[in-house]
Amino acid sequence: MAHYKPKRFESINVIPLIDVMLVLLAIVLMSASFIVKNSLNIELPETTNTQTYLPAEDEAPIHLYINAQNEYFIDEVPIDFRKMVLRLTELNKKQSITLQVDKRADFGSFVKLVDILKGQKLNNLTILTKSQQS
Repeated sequence: MAHYKPKRFESINVIPLIDVMLVLLAIVLMSASFIVKNSLNIELPETTNTQTYLPAEDEAPIHLYINAQNEYFIDEVPIDFRKMVLRLTELNKKQSITLQVDKRADFGSFVKLVDILKGQKLNNLTILTKSQQS
């Protein structure tokens, strides 16, 4: 009778482990791209009396932006000013709106946008700033 001698593992096959790790890495990278905030690189003006902004849970706000080149954005999507005005006319008057304006943008661009919002009676407006560090 021949004796059965168990085979010893000389090495571990790591290829399946590498495949799983690459899939996990791809998932993390794809989901991280949706989490990134402030992709417009807007530098907010600093204020000393800034309050913490907490959006209402019942309704997601519309985010308006003006970058340093005085370009307008709705929810980080570039938009022509006339098209933005048309889009704002379609909103509910109680719609929550946040406005972020780069501190290098022209004041006239800011006033122009706020004037349109007031004209449409969109008064649920929050202007975001950055807290000044003491």
